[in-house]
Amino acid sequence: MTDATDDGVRGYSLAMPVRFRGLTQRQGLLWRGPAGWAEWSPFLDYSGAELLPWLRAADEAAGQGWPAPVRTEVAVNCTVPAVGPEQAYEIVAASGCRTAKVKVAERGQTLADDLARGEAVRDALGAGGRLRVDANGAWDLDAAERAVRALDRFDLEYVEQPCAAVEDLAALRVRLARAGRPVPVAADESIRRAEDPYRVVALDAADVVVLKVAPLGGVRAALEVAERIGLPVVVSSAVETSVGLAAGVALAAALPELPYACGLATIGLLADDVVTEPLRPVDGMLAVRPVTVDEDRLARHRMDPADETGWCRRLAGTRALAAEAETVRG
Repeated sequence: MTDATDDGVRGYSLAMPVRFRGLTQRQGLLWRGPAGWAEWSPFLDYSGAELLPWLRAADEAAGQGWPAPVRTEVAVNCTVPAVGPEQAYEIVAASGCRTAKVKVAERGQTLADDLARGEAVRDALGAGGRLRVDANGAWDLDAAERAVRALDRFDLEYVEQPCAAVEDLAALRVRLARAGRPVPVAADESIRRAEDPYRVVALDAADVVVLKVAPLGGVRAALEVAERIGLPVVVSSAVETSVGLAAGVALAAALPELPYACGLATIGLLADDVVTEPLRPVDGMLAVRPVTVDEDRLARHRMDPADETGWCRRLAGTRALAAEAETVRG
């Protein structure tokens, strides 16, 4: 593992104007290495060994950089949080994207809310746009079958993580096929760890896999996963700043095939950014390019000192765990 110099580590804290997956604030650490800027921003529900791939991904960005791209831009989807239909329509219409990912199964909402949001998004996209929905594993198997059948009136491209259990994803695929409309199933949360993609494939639980660079240990590690699983890949973000997003773009740019729009147009979920030129899509495309931290922006969004101390301790503990793991392997 390439080691980063932690003396230059700084924390950021950015508001999220619309709650997304329960978050109203995004925090993480940034540092610069010989190859460029790195971001380490594992969600707080990650701990112990789960943090190690996020560290490998950050050290890769800072110390090695990424493989050469095979494309200069990447098609992306806009993301529609669990908002009302009017706001959903506005988000899609303003995005310039021809693919939209719609959050569904939000706690406290109903299938009727999801259908109203889906209808608004389909209207904004028009008949030629692509609409996918993401339940974040919130449905049980029976609820997923009912919801997918109802939502498919909007001609779903695929349904992402309808159920939490991989076994339920596999069963849902069978049920949908028997019903005569085999809506493709994408696995996202089922691929949180490096070994998870292979279990998804072994159980025939998905038609598409969603890969995120940080939880899989970096761009090179994710490329290896994509090659071994042999399923179509969608590259998605973990709601990072443009520093972290650049790694996702690098993965999407290096994949031999990229049949689906990627979930990398997420900088709009944050109130601001920390780079000079944020990675924002133009006409549904993201340019493949490096980013540079804007010192003034970072200073405005610097993490509270107490929080930064806690994050740095978390990073130090993860580095110690990584060193221990390397000693055992050695």
